Amino acid sequence: MTTTHITGKGTAMTDVLTLPAPRTDVRVRRTAPSLTSLIGLEVRKSLSTRSGKSLAAVAVLIGPAGMALLGLTGDQFPDVLGPLAVVGVMTGLLLLALGVLSTGGEWTHRTVQTTFLLVPRRGRVLAAKEIAVALLGVVLAAVSAGLSLLVLSGVAPAEASWDGLGAAVPAVLGAGAAFAMAGAGVGAATGNTAAALTGLYLLILGAMQILRVWNAELVGWIDPVDATLMLVQGMQRTQAAVVLAGWMVVSAVAGWLVTRRRQVG
Repeated sequence: MTTTHITGKGTAMTDVLTLPAPRTDVRVRRTAPSLTSLIGLEVRKSLSTRSGKSLAAVAVLIGPAGMALLGLTGDQFPDVLGPLAVVGVMTGLLLLALGVLSTGGEWTHRTVQTTFLLVPRRGRVLAAKEIAVALLGVVLAAVSAGLSLLVLSGVAPAEASWDGLGAAVPAVLGAGAAFAMAGAGVGAATGNTAAALTGLYLLILGAMQILRVWNAELVGWIDPVDATLMLVQGMQRTQAAVVLAGWMVVSAVAGWLVTRRRQVG
């Protein structure tokens, strides 16, 4: 860089200023939050609202409450896998709603504008939400299953079998994650909490049962409730795993495709 100074006698004096070479070893700090940070943020967001806290609490308590009622009825059951499978279904249906709230709730309450302003990459946000609700699903299902087994140990008949419990508990946890992720995907696709919840529960608890009368075999390949019951009880595990995986994948893809094109505003 050259600088010219004019002296009082009209002569020009030129000084040459040499700048140091730019450094190439300087690391540019990322301004966007990491995926791990986003996941932690989404977990906290899911549990920060009154509805989120209520759903989490009910998801944990509905299983042991159901097992306590089972003990009061005095019904006899040959093993604990059947009641535990019911726990998996009850917990999963509530985790479905928790997943919907994590994505559909953002659009319903217009907080999605702030979310995508801070992190414009929508696919990254959705991935963080899916992983966050999956982790919540596993943790809440684990607590529910643990408390339910504790209650079952006191109300189960003496001759009831506990065989297969080692595989049944992970199945309950996997189902919890699957239901939560499916809810998140459907919530992202609809962009409306009420519509997503109404549609999902009408489909799973209503339409599936009507369809069962017409074609029970088909329902076995699409009903997540049937899949959970079979998986926990160790029946047709491959088919059950495929059904739950299908719900996770199809809902996630649908949520991503719609969200990336939806206008925010």
